[in-house]
Amino acid sequence: MELLLIGDGGHSKVIQDIIHAEGKHKIIGLLDDKYEKKTIRQHTFVGPLDTIFDLNRENVGIILAIGNNRVRKKLVKQFQIHPSQFITVIHPSAIVSPSARIGRGTVIMPKVVVNANAVVRDHCILNTGSTVEHDCFVENFTHLSPAATLTGQVVLEEGVNIGASATVIPGLKIGSWTIIGAGATVVENIAANQTAVGCPAKIISKASVI
Repeated sequence: MELLLIGDGGHSKVIQDIIHAEGKHKIIGLLDDKYEKKTIRQHTFVGPLDTIFDLNRENVGIILAIGNNRVRKKLVKQFQIHPSQFITVIHPSAIVSPSARIGRGTVIMPKVVVNANAVVRDHCILNTGSTVEHDCFVENFTHLSPAATLTGQVVLEEGVNIGASATVIPGLKIGSWTIIGAGATVVENIAANQTAVGCPAKIISKASVI
C-alpha cells in the first residue's frame, strides 16, 4: 500500500525505518509544516500539512508520525480522515501475542513485547523495547517511551505518557493525559492530568491541559 506520513521529524525517521523493515508499504509522501512548499525529494513528495488534501485518496494509507499525544489527537479531528485509512506498523523484531488486539494507526517499534489478551487501541506509540504485559488495556493516543513496562492488568486511559524505563506494577490505573516521568515506579493508581515522578512515583504537579 502507498503511505502518507504526517510528520517528518525524529519520530518519523524511526517509523520510516519500520516501514522499510516490514517491506509491505511504499512511502509516497512526508507532510510537515517545516516545509513551506510542495516539492519532490528523493522520489518522495514533501510538503506542508495542508497538502494532505492534494494527496489523500481512499486507497492511500496514513500514519501520524508525531510523538506528541495531543497533536496526534488534534490532527485526527482536524483532517477528518476515515479510520480505515490509518495503518498500523509493527517492527519485525517485536513480539505481539496472537490474542492481543492492536488498534489502527498504532506504531510498535523494535523489541517491543505485547503479551496475551492485551489491548492497545488507536494511534498509540509503543517505543523501543517497551513491554505491555498480559491483560493490559492501553487507550487511544498513549505513548510508552523506550523500555517502559506495564505489568499485568494495567489500565492506561487516553493520552497517558509513560517515560523511559518507568514501570507500573500490576492492576493499576493511570488517568487520562497523565505523565509518568522517566525511571519512575508506579505503585498506586494515579488520577487524570497529573505529573508523577520518582520511586515510588509521587505527584508533583498537574499536567498541562491544552
